[in-house]
Amino acid sequence: METLTRAQLVEAIYAQVGLSRNESAALLESVLGRMATALGKGESVKISAFGTFAVRQKSERIGRNPKTGVEVPIMPRKVLSFRPSQVLKARINHEPVGSALDEDS
Repeated sequence: METLTRAQLVEAIYAQVGLSRNESAALLESVLGRMATALGKGESVKISAFGTFAVRQKSERIGRNPKTGVEVPIMPRKVLSFRPSQVLKARINHEPVGSALDEDS
């Protein structure tokens, strides 16, 4: 399985939008920075036809060390979650986009 990197995203912006490589890198950093800032404030980030990033609060709970079996408290924390859109799910499953939208109706 291959990983898409920042450098590859910058190259794609450069090739498709026509900005210079430096401008493409600055644009990508600006978008990612804005997303990180919004998530840091507890806001959701929704990208149409892609999905929604959201921060959730997890409460304190008791966990267990799998090696020793000793119970350990797990402190409350925030976690990042991603919910893909129906359009993205359809693309991943190589389905027509319209069929994914029809299922929700």
